Amino acid sequence: MDAPNVKDSNGNQLMDGDSVLLIKSLKVKGGNTTLKQGTLVKKIRLTDNDEEVDCKIDGMSIVLKTCFLKKK
Repeated sequence: MDAPNVKDSNGNQLMDGDSVLLIKSLKVKGGNTTLKQGTLVKKIRLTDNDEEVDCKIDGMSIVLKTCFLKKK
């Protein structure tokens, strides 16, 4: 099986356990929460989709698009 080719908004390779920053404030679907620009997200997990990562923010499990992330 090939290694996943997951890249952030700047083209940097992302791996399981990396820390990333949000480059844009995002509204969470299904809730009335907004994730602020500059929020540090630790210990991301790669998914089957190269354009998405799974993470936990404030106890919520969330899937984020990699186009809104910058590797820390």
